[in-house]
Amino acid sequence: MQMLAHKKIVIVGLGLIGGSIARALTAQNFMGEIVGVCHDSAALQQALVDGSITGFTNDLQTACADADLIIIAVPVLAFTAVFQELAPVLAEHTVVTDVASVKHTIVGAAEKVFGRVPVNLVPGHPIAGSEQSGYAAANADLFAGRKVILTPLKHTNPYAVKLVTELWQTMGAEVLQMEVTHHDEVLAATSHLPHLLAFALVDTLSQQGQSEEIFRYAAGGFRDFTRIASSDPVMWRDIFVSNADATVAILDQYTSDLALLRKALLGRDAVQLFAIIKRAKQSRDNFMVMNKSSTQTPARNKLTNSTEE
Repeated sequence: MQMLAHKKIVIVGLGLIGGSIARALTAQNFMGEIVGVCHDSAALQQALVDGSITGFTNDLQTACADADLIIIAVPVLAFTAVFQELAPVLAEHTVVTDVASVKHTIVGAAEKVFGRVPVNLVPGHPIAGSEQSGYAAANADLFAGRKVILTPLKHTNPYAVKLVTELWQTMGAEVLQMEVTHHDEVLAATSHLPHLLAFALVDTLSQQGQSEEIFRYAAGGFRDFTRIASSDPVMWRDIFVSNADATVAILDQYTSDLALLRKALLGRDAVQLFAIIKRAKQSRDNFMVMNKSSTQTPARNKLTNSTEE
């Protein structure tokens, strides 16, 4: 924690991710200031009582004027307003990063407000979360053993990248780098589409005439697949709107594959159905082997990748 030592860190948004960052840094005996900024007074008060932050304010400009590191943890579509408020007081030495699930929107908001992406802005995204939301769900171990993707631009200050890298490594995360567009395409396939499908299935079943009976007899598979439909609606609305093109691209491919499954079902095509199921099982098994080294402990398995910011 050499670079972070004695720094003033401001966390804008003290929900699940922002709160977990505060708790994780505190758990690692961070020697510096952690100031919370958000509109949830109860969360701010609780974080202060917990010792996760050293102070708080509702005035973003006051908090950020002398900050060394600003972490923005708000819904994607709120970034333009945050950047606009931040712009008049942002010092040259202050490093800014975020936790949003869609990177091109963050880059675009920065370009709109600042004229270009500031050299000390390091877009970031922890691949961690829970279907729970709010500061009450924050967990100091949320990022341990998880991946964090940084998407710095060509002109991004190397010092800023190193500082943000140390931030996440301090919390036990593995830090990777990726190009902005590629990040959004990958997350559309691995996170945004699964959430969209879970929301759609639960919404479809909830509108059935016998929906109560359907949910009453739902088995473990239904609970596992649809658990992420309990995720924060505001956050996911913003993600879908911001990454619509990439999500629709993978959705179209999935829809095409569903049409093949529908045809196989109607034709009672056991050979085709078996081939699809077997191929899917092999891919899933390979995925589990590939990720075995980063498997979470039993106590944290439920904190799976169901929120991206």
